[in-house]
Amino acid sequence: MVRVRTRPPGNAALRWAAGCGEHWTPPSIRALRPRSIATNAAVREPSVEFPEGVPPAPVAPRRTGLERKEAIKNAKPFSDFLTDTFNRQHDYLRISITERCNLRCLYCMPEEGIPLSPSANMLTTPEIFYLSSLFVSQGVTKIRLTGGEPTVRRDIVPLMQQIGSLRPKGLRELALTTNGIALHRKLDAMVEAGLTGVNLSLDTLDPFQFQIMTRRKGFDAVMRSIDRILEMNKLGANVKLKVNCVVMRGLNEREILPFVEMGREKDIEVRFIEYMPFGGNKWSENKMISFQEMLDIIRTKYPGLRHIPGHKNDTSKTYEVPGFVGRVGFITSMTNDFCGTCNRLRITSDGNLKVCLHGNDEVSLRDLLRQGNSGEPIDQEAFERIRQLEMDRHEGRLSDETILGWGQRERELLDMIGIAVKKKAEKHADLNDLANMENRPMILIGG
Repeated sequence: MVRVRTRPPGNAALRWAAGCGEHWTPPSIRALRPRSIATNAAVREPSVEFPEGVPPAPVAPRRTGLERKEAIKNAKPFSDFLTDTFNRQHDYLRISITERCNLRCLYCMPEEGIPLSPSANMLTTPEIFYLSSLFVSQGVTKIRLTGGEPTVRRDIVPLMQQIGSLRPKGLRELALTTNGIALHRKLDAMVEAGLTGVNLSLDTLDPFQFQIMTRRKGFDAVMRSIDRILEMNKLGANVKLKVNCVVMRGLNEREILPFVEMGREKDIEVRFIEYMPFGGNKWSENKMISFQEMLDIIRTKYPGLRHIPGHKNDTSKTYEVPGFVGRVGFITSMTNDFCGTCNRLRITSDGNLKVCLHGNDEVSLRDLLRQGNSGEPIDQEAFERIRQLEMDRHEGRLSDETILGWGQRERELLDMIGIAVKKKAEKHADLNDLANMENRPMILIGG
């Protein structure tokens, strides 16, 4: 491994380095780190580790306005492999990195639990990094790590460091979806690795109700994670924070207003999600509270609630209460879908590409990826060996298309991805059909 010490630049250089993909820790965030009890001295700042062959991102000179216009003019067209027959360009990739979770939420996992896949079926860190680089080479600008619960994966920080190294190749956002139980313990290191956004799942503000809905304790730990993000943001971390709340009739609809009021003085976007059917979650239409009903509940107390125009690819309809710092969003998959502007693809933790959250068609990228390794998981040693074979086959010349240049296997993977994307339906099935479809439990999809 190549070890590179992070450097503490001045404020202007910090903004410059961030724009160029360099990973650094703001001095004000470093100052918040705990001090050693034994020595009462600041804990030594850790160095950032990069995998062999992945150098730290260079600090490039700023471009003039004319140079930027010229770059846009000469930019390659968006990848055909990631463009479907409805001309939707998929530049957002969600990767589930584990099936494991430290909660048992009612809408996510069956009460009896789920059988976990054999560990040999799970994508390894080199495999996840390779697929990330392949998708970024084709135009993906945002990667979100999901689970299960991604923070339970032991090597999540080194994995994020590797994915974060793709910024010079076009990656703009590296985000995380988490339940927040363990996040506060790893958050500083994740920000150093390039974390730009956190979607935190929280369905109640009542500690007792939390234990009922998640079948576990942990409310205080979740709130520590939220507070830590807000604290770091005041010091310049700039991590987008969204709190996701699945609303279910008879369980937590009375908490809609308290969730809205979290944003009175805190820079939080609370997003209410319509309850959706997935394998084993005992979905019932009677449990679902529609977007319109949620709006009506909020407007009984805050009649000034108003819509805010968003980006065309937003999954959420965003609103604000005048005078509040935070915002309110609604994810309306059941009553008002956003399929027409969908730009998301998913890779499950066992290596399947899933082009629609509510579709049951999947193709295995893992099996094709491992063909050069006799079907076995690709660890770091095997990763380097396969890469060297491909380099030798191409007389030592690396491909311009990806970091790794895996020749024929790479072309086959892109062809498989392109075929799957082209088969993506115009929209997912309607509510009644979804309720009767077979689909994975949410925890095995990654949301």
